Amino acid sequence: MAEFLHLLPPSEALDHLIQALPQSSRMEAEQIATKEALDRVLASPVTAPYPLPSFARSTVDGYAVRAVGTYGASPSLPAYLDLIGEVLMGAPTDLSVGPNQAALIHTGGMIPEGADAVVMVEDTQRIRESETEVLKPVAVGQNILQVGEDVKAGDTIMEAGVWLRPQEIGGLMSLGVIEVSVARRPRVGILSTGDEVVPPEAEVGAGQVRDVNSYTLSALVSRAGGDPIRRGIIPDSYKALQETTRLAHAEDDIVVITAGSSVSARDLTADVIGSLGKPGVLVHGISIKPGKPTILAVADGVPMVGLPGNPVSALIVAGLFVVPIIRKLMGLKEPALTPRVPARMSVNIASETGREDYILVRLETTDEGLVAVPIYGRSNLIFTLVRADGLVRIPPEATGLDMGAEVEVILF
Repeated sequence: MAEFLHLLPPSEALDHLIQALPQSSRMEAEQIATKEALDRVLASPVTAPYPLPSFARSTVDGYAVRAVGTYGASPSLPAYLDLIGEVLMGAPTDLSVGPNQAALIHTGGMIPEGADAVVMVEDTQRIRESETEVLKPVAVGQNILQVGEDVKAGDTIMEAGVWLRPQEIGGLMSLGVIEVSVARRPRVGILSTGDEVVPPEAEVGAGQVRDVNSYTLSALVSRAGGDPIRRGIIPDSYKALQETTRLAHAEDDIVVITAGSSVSARDLTADVIGSLGKPGVLVHGISIKPGKPTILAVADGVPMVGLPGNPVSALIVAGLFVVPIIRKLMGLKEPALTPRVPARMSVNIASETGREDYILVRLETTDEGLVAVPIYGRSNLIFTLVRADGLVRIPPEATGLDMGAEVEVILF
């Protein structure tokens, strides 16, 4: 496979894949309940049906007053205000605050007519049931949320392409937006190949291994917003792989095949992908470790990724390529932020220039801060992933990292 001889940097390889996707590949919209929309992507903008707050309200517990009546107030020379009543929560008030008057109010309470500020209860002293002392002046508008201060009626509060986090769900609910239009979750067909691979529930015979990749990749796809479709374990047969891949190609939005991507007699993945449509294989080989023999393709509009079979390689490469495709198809406007923490390397790490390396690390807390400790092991050692807290990227221009070097740990 000649393509494998020309290794592309990961970012360039991803650009090739994204540019080959047709515009029509974006997911269609569906209407769902807002309470079910966590981690979905908005398909259309949302406008505010009315202002928020819809009435002027207090931000503190205290007294609604006319600010001018508090000017010059101090502990030694307080302002004396007559109490006219209490603003009840959850209901409109018919109180009207006049000069040198105050109304007891609680956080979130409706500002009564005539009041233009709220004195915090800590800055007052009750001297009798009908009178209070104000010990500190307030300015007009102080401690009040005005109508529309958060959102004005008709404002676009969220654009299409926004990832709905818990705070977006809360914001929509505050405006009574109980349904939203979101991009459908991309169906991601996941094929695990190999005569030696058996289901997790099977008894393992000599020379056999349980299927790990279908499940780690399904979890990764779900977390990224996709809908994983496990297509089963495919034997090392061109016909069997082609039949299952053709079905996935017809029914799914993205197809991911694990194993069979290295250049060997059993390299079937690239040939099968090439048989499914144009332009076919775009990249076969990436200057990355682990994951060098990765395949990136588009077949008649369907993005396809051939991953190495080793669990560490498969998961890292899927994070670099499958996750961005899922988010691209959903129309995500801004790249989703990946949690990262600063740390210092615990040891020297060697690397090869011209290749982007990803090192599994665990984090240890010291008096000087977090330390990234490499987890050594081959890419087919599954529990190296379990022991790891994240990854450290070594850029292609570097020859390695020195002990004590400041790094960013990409958290899993």
